[in-house]
Amino acid sequence: MKNMTGLLAAALRKAETVLKPSPVYAHCDIPCGIYETNSMTTAADTVLKMMEKILEIKGMELVDRNNFVRMVHVKEEHAQKCKQEILILWTDYFKEEHLAKFPDLHTKVWKATKLCSQAKRTVDLKAAQQLKEAVAEIARIFAETKK
Repeated sequence: MKNMTGLLAAALRKAETVLKPSPVYAHCDIPCGIYETNSMTTAADTVLKMMEKILEIKGMELVDRNNFVRMVHVKEEHAQKCKQEILILWTDYFKEEHLAKFPDLHTKVWKATKLCSQAKRTVDLKAAQQLKEAVAEIARIFAETKK
């Protein structure tokens, strides 16, 4: 029996190296009932702040180039996080009754996610500010649905 356990363990290790499992990230689809807007708000704030910092860089010394690369990475990472948080609310939380009360919700979500994509592609402060405003509006609607 001990030998079989060793063989099974060896087979699993071999399968793991061949299959190379990767992490999976998802909000639960139970649904768990835990929804919030702080994550997307913080992500939108971070996008705007990184764009401001990128535009403040004057020289391109080594430390400036390093900081520039890091700021771009953080900006894009948070733009994606903001998009994911918006889409979680859209696909898992908002229901038909919310659309009845807020008929332009689909358009607001669509435009906000497009602004997330624009934030990843560009360093456009106006678009980043529009993203912050769009997220604030979705958060306001979310709060209204909780009353």
